[in-house]
Parts: sequence; C-alpha cells; structure tokens
Amino acid sequence: MIKGKFIDNLPKVYGIYTGGFLVFIILMAIAEQAGMSAKLIGIFFVAFTVSIYAIIGYLSRTLQLDAYYVAGRQVPTVFNGMATAADWMSGASFVAMAGGIYFKGYGYMALLVGWTGGYVLVASLLAPYLRKFGCYTVPDFIGTRYGGNLARVSAVIVLTVASFTYVTAQINATGTIASVALDIPFKLAVYVGLASILLCSMLGGMRAVTWTQVAQYIVLIIAYLLPVFWISNKMGAGVFPHLMLADEVARIAELEGQFGFTKNSAADLATVPKGLAGITKAHSSVNTTPWKFISLAVCMMAGTASLPHVMMRYFTTPSVKTARRSVGWSLFFIFLLYSSAPMLATLSKLSLMDPTLSTGIIGKSIADVQNIDWYQNWNQANLMFVSDFNGNGTLELNEFFMGGKAVVLATPEIAGLPYVISGLVAAGGMAAAMSTADGLVLAIANALSHDLYYKIIDPKAETAKRLIVARVLLFIIGFAGASIAALEIQGILGSVIWAFDFAMSGLFFPLVLGVWWKRANAPGAVAGMLLGLISGTAYLIWVRNGGAGFWGVTQLTFGIVGSAVSLVSMVVVSLMTKAPDAATQRMVDEVRIPSGKTVLGKQH
Repeated sequence: MIKGKFIDNLPKVYGIYTGGFLVFIILMAIAEQAGMSAKLIGIFFVAFTVSIYAIIGYLSRTLQLDAYYVAGRQVPTVFNGMATAADWMSGASFVAMAGGIYFKGYGYMALLVGWTGGYVLVASLLAPYLRKFGCYTVPDFIGTRYGGNLARVSAVIVLTVASFTYVTAQINATGTIASVALDIPFKLAVYVGLASILLCSMLGGMRAVTWTQVAQYIVLIIAYLLPVFWISNKMGAGVFPHLMLADEVARIAELEGQFGFTKNSAADLATVPKGLAGITKAHSSVNTTPWKFISLAVCMMAGTASLPHVMMRYFTTPSVKTARRSVGWSLFFIFLLYSSAPMLATLSKLSLMDPTLSTGIIGKSIADVQNIDWYQNWNQANLMFVSDFNGNGTLELNEFFMGGKAVVLATPEIAGLPYVISGLVAAGGMAAAMSTADGLVLAIANALSHDLYYKIIDPKAETAKRLIVARVLLFIIGFAGASIAALEIQGILGSVIWAFDFAMSGLFFPLVLGVWWKRANAPGAVAGMLLGLISGTAYLIWVRNGGAGFWGVTQLTFGIVGSAVSLVSMVVVSLMTKAPDAATQRMVDEVRIPSGKTVLGKQH
C-alpha cells in the first residue's frame, strides 16, 4: 500500500506501473505462444495502454485553476523531463522519423540535430525566464510583457496555427496505428484516436496530461528500444548497435551496388499507390547540400524554442532552478530515442536487402514475397506494394515500395520477431502520438480559454465557467483536427515540420526579445508576430504552387523567411514607436534574475 502524498511517491508509483507493463508484455507473449491471433494481440495492447491513460486522466481530475493550467507548479524535475520528452516524442518522432531517414538518408538527420539542439536554446534563452514570469500560457507572457489585448490575440493566432498544424499530424499518427492494430478504416480510426486523446486531458487539464505523459514515455521508450536491440542482436550487429552504425550503412551501400539500381519510368511509377516510396535512397534526395541541411536544422531549433506546448511544460515546475534542470532531463530522455532512430532505419533496410538473412526479399520470387504474411498485412493497409515492372518474376531493388509510416511499425514483423513486439510498437507509437496531441490540444484550448475568453471577453468569469469553456474548446479543437487529419492533406513528418516553421515565423523573436531586449514594445511585437506569420505562410503557398523559391529556402524551411521578416519588422517598429514604460523595463530586468518570487505572483 502506498502511503503519503502522490508527489512524494512518484518513483514507487511509476516503478510499479513499469513492472506491471512488463508483466503484461510477458502475458501477451505467452498468449501468442498459446495461439492468440495477431489481431487480438494488437487490440489488447492498444486497449490496455489507452485504458491505463484514461484511468490516470480520471484520477487527476481537478476543479482548481492552478492544477488545470500548470499542474499546481509542483512537478519534480526528473518527471517533468519525462513528461516533456513524451510531449516531444510525437508520432513524427516515433512513427515517421526512422522512415524519413530510411528513404532520404543523412539529409533527415537535420531533424535530429535541430530538435535536440533546440533544447539548448530553450534552456539558455527562454525556459527559466518564462517560469520566473509565472504565466499560465505563452500568450499570457506575450500579453503581460508587451501589454494590450492586440499582442495577446496575435500570440493566440500564431499559437493556434502552429499547434493545430502539429495536432493534425499527431491524430494522423494515432489513426494510422489504430487502423492497423484494430483493423478498421483510417477515416474512422482518426476519431478513435481522438477519443483516446480526450480521455487523458478532458477532466484534469495539465495535471492529467502530465501524469499520463510520464506513463506514455515509459511505454514508448520500451517499445522503441526493445526491437532495436533485439533485431541488432539477431542480425549480429552487436548488443549495442549504435556503435556499429557506420559498418551497417557501408553494408547497405555494398548491397545497393551488388543488386544494382534501375530508375523506373513514369509509367511504371504511375501504378504505385500514393504515399509509397522505393526501398533505396536513390528514389529521392532531400537536404543533400550543406545549406539545405543547416537551414532545416536551424528551423527545427528555433521552432523548438517557439512551440507553446513545449514552453508550457516548464511552467509546471516548482521553481526557476528546477525549470532549467528539467530541460537537461528532457534532453536525456529525448536522446534515448533520437540516437536509436538512425539505427532502426538501417536495421530495417538491411532486413529487407541482405540475402544472407532469412528476412531478405530482394532477388526472391515476387509471388513468394506476395505470399509472406507481413507483406499481405501491410499491403492491405496500403502501406506496402510490389510490382514486376521488368516482367522477370524476380523482385528487383526498385520494385518494392513502402510507406514511411510503415518502417517503424512493420520492422519487427519483417525481422521475424514475435508478433507481441509489433503489438508493443503499436502501443508505443500510440503513446507517442497521444502524448503530443494531448499537449497541443491543451495548449490551444488553454490559450483560447485563458487569454481570449477570460482575459479579454469575460474577465469576471468564475472558475467553474472558465474550466467548462476550456473543456468544450478541447473537444471542438480535437474534433476539427481529426476531421482534417482524415483528409490526409500532408504526411505526418511534413505537417510537423510546417508546425515548427509556423511557430518560428511568428513567435521566436517576440519571445526571445521579450526577455532579452527591454526596448521591445507592443507595436513591435504585434508587427513581428503577424508579419512573420503572414510572410512565412505566403512563401509556403508560393513554393507549394510551383514557385521557384530563393536563397535555397524550401517549403520545409519557410520559417527562415517568416522569422527574418519578424525580426526586422519587430526591431524597426519598436524603435519607431514609444519605448515601454519604466515599470515594464524593471519587470524585464526582474525576469532575468534566476531566483526570487515569480513576477506575476497570484495575479491569475
């Protein structure tokens, strides 16, 4: 029996939870050996983990504003680091990252560099100081720092655009996993994913999201690392495969040369289902120049330091000092997965290509490949496809196609691991997508309910009414996100990158200069946010519609254009208009002192 306060017993509570989850995996493995079907195993994994998250969400329900918006500001450092990592480990990180590296090679390593490096900016430029400010939301900081409702509303607009773009990608990921695990259509699965997301956050806000995210991190990191180590050991790449990555990449290059590669004609490729790509990196090239690599990494770094749902996590710590420490723990927990993504992509490709392995398919009869169970499963899900383009009946290197989303989810089956591992990976991917979606939906709903409804529309609203508005907004935003995700306008990874660019375009410099430049004022901040967002969006639309672009800036790095316009307009307009009053400048000085009471105190 656990006695005392929940906060004091966190190591024991989550230790028991982890042990219980490992026991569940073992029981599923025994059930598989006893003849339980793969479909039923997948359903059990998804249903069991989602039920646990829902129970945590229900037990964390609250009617207190501090608990709903910032988890009572009492989340310990290590656990906030885990929750932040889960918040960060989106469906893109878990499901799509390895797929991007699998198909596009080193160019997509820019995402790993940028997303990890972004936490250096968070730790050094923003997190401790926003925590010292004592705000509930990012627009709360913008509105109070610069003054006036226009600045607050502008921040809400940027936050909503960036976060909503991001949340559609996460619901897309939950839909992909749910459709495969539960064997239901994708357009229905996105709403199943939405229901799972709302169960975690509806009643308890940030407090519920925090404790479910810790539980989700435990699931997703076990689900990601276990297959990597297992497959590596099975293939002879060593118990710790990360140290052997260069050797395995060289082996892939050797196999590509051995099998040869013939480019498909446009007529051939017309028969390939939309969204699928070939087995080798020769089918596409992205971020292959130093500038493209660096610019994408820079956008991801600045976007990381601008995303509201990331910043919100540091509002939940007990003090400024613990906020800074939380960033360090976040980096550690994130590194565990990010350092493994390149290895997983490499092992997946080797499993398919290496003829010395029992799993290799290149050079085999196409009829034999089409009869493999894992191929049939993923082909039915429209995530795998083979075609005998040259008519010789043998699978060539350029005749196997796979969706990027399938790389992580299908690799355990391809590598011949027990299906229970595939069920575990599905649960991990679901946890990753749900945890980020929870944070994003909450960020949007909190900004609209606190900064728009309470601060501007109805400042006298009672606590109960404010929480009802926040929960209704959670549902509306989530439903809208699921409806757009069902349209599959953009892939998971592409949508996530756009979200970072939107956040960078409108929020990066208003946040940074709000802390580090006392002369920055409200007109400058409004100009920076709106003109940055508008110019970045306009550039994206132009390039998407066939525009040539300039300076090597692509649709994946339009944040460079938006943030450049934001910086210039913010500085110029601030210098051309009246300086902030003495009280505001003193407040900025106080924010930069990493100790003492919060600036806002109990104004909320």
